[in-house]
Amino acid sequence: MNILIAASEAVPFAKTGGLADVCGALPLELARLGHQTTLILPAYRAAHYCGQPIHPLGIHFIVPVGSKMVTGHLLQSSLPGSDATVYLVQQDQYFDRDQLYSTDGKDYVDNCERFVFFSRAVLEAIRLLDLPVDLIHANDWQTALVPAYLQIEYRKVPRYEQIASLFTIHNMSYQGQFWHWDMLLTGLDWKYFNWQQMEFHGKLNLLKTGIVFADRISTVSPRYALEIQSTAMGCGLEGVLYQRRDSLSGILNGIDTQQWNPATDPNLPAHYDASSFAEGKAACKAALQRELGLPERPDVPLLGFVGRLIEQKGIDLIAEAMRHWLPTDDAQWVILGTGEPEYHRLLQALAQQFPDKAAVRLEFSDPLAHRIEAGADLFLMPSRFEPCGLNQMYSLRYGTVPLVRATGGLADTVTPENGFRFEECSALALSETLRQACDTYGQPEAWSQLVRAGMAQDWSWTRSAQEYVALYEQTIERRG
Repeated sequence: MNILIAASEAVPFAKTGGLADVCGALPLELARLGHQTTLILPAYRAAHYCGQPIHPLGIHFIVPVGSKMVTGHLLQSSLPGSDATVYLVQQDQYFDRDQLYSTDGKDYVDNCERFVFFSRAVLEAIRLLDLPVDLIHANDWQTALVPAYLQIEYRKVPRYEQIASLFTIHNMSYQGQFWHWDMLLTGLDWKYFNWQQMEFHGKLNLLKTGIVFADRISTVSPRYALEIQSTAMGCGLEGVLYQRRDSLSGILNGIDTQQWNPATDPNLPAHYDASSFAEGKAACKAALQRELGLPERPDVPLLGFVGRLIEQKGIDLIAEAMRHWLPTDDAQWVILGTGEPEYHRLLQALAQQFPDKAAVRLEFSDPLAHRIEAGADLFLMPSRFEPCGLNQMYSLRYGTVPLVRATGGLADTVTPENGFRFEECSALALSETLRQACDTYGQPEAWSQLVRAGMAQDWSWTRSAQEYVALYEQTIERRG
């Protein structure tokens, strides 16, 4: 198959979140499976400093954006260590900026205009580069107009007639909502600005547009695909998702199993695999305790958290559980991350009050994140929602037993055979499950069985890419 992946970010060219990891890894795995895969991105300022060579192609184009005709240029690069082609759309007025989508915490006022331009550029690039394309894989609201333009404006244009479209939702919370007059920027007929297609409570909603016009829709875990059809998790779009439920799938993201490999990880003081985890993890745990100033005690469970210190990640539940556990219970806590100031203050106060039981680092350090994954006994993820989640997969690979709230990808990856999970979003439910986990920690054979089960599972991108290939084939067949 010939696949064109359109995205607003991808490692190493630009990144703000998990979307970049997906779009940097998936093309490589698809290529290894024998498919011709091309990635197209905006040429942000960050892309020019990512370390990958970028070459101008001498190809320019002009597309309409509202009442203007805007010129762009095409550049070429590749993903690191591969010949997977990357094209970048250069338009410095739109993309030569310090940040991708916002500045000083506020979205750029012309975000709709920027990604109208990029979406049109994606489709023009097919013609200009003479690309054979069987399917366009668009991602999130920034490229949600691509399926709409393909269906409305390009469907009868030679070479575009049979191109299928897949639209992947990485997080329902980010929808690309703009005031209604921005509909003029799209160049599409006002008849599409209606409650069934592009309009949402009087606003233009690009995520909804992608959901409506794509041939098929996917999201980043099977559980999340079900959850977003509910009022609680649909962010207002549960109705349109329910209507398209027969075209909606969930595929778990993978992880980079070379970067996250306890047998070779250069960040660790000791290496181990599934046959040597007892000695290896013990060494990593002792080193982590020394590094963070905690007593070096192999007998107490070490509980880890790495992530944003915000309510979505359940950090308030963790802080409440810590407040009750620290005075009375024999366990150690390690927290790494940054987020809302109130949690910074609360966690710092707990660490100062109980320095032998809690270590808090208000920063982000990738090497330390690796060492926490290896040195902790339990990894906490009590998220309110989690479309996919990666840390629970890192933990399973590193023999660190995850304790999660059963939502999204957490529910799809953590089972009673490899970890612990709870349903109710409360500090009490977290504490009760934590009590169960710590009791199990005191039973070495039962604990080792959990660790071995997790380390035996395959969370690689190869697994995910094979599922995408099957979905691509179904989508192309349906379009045909």
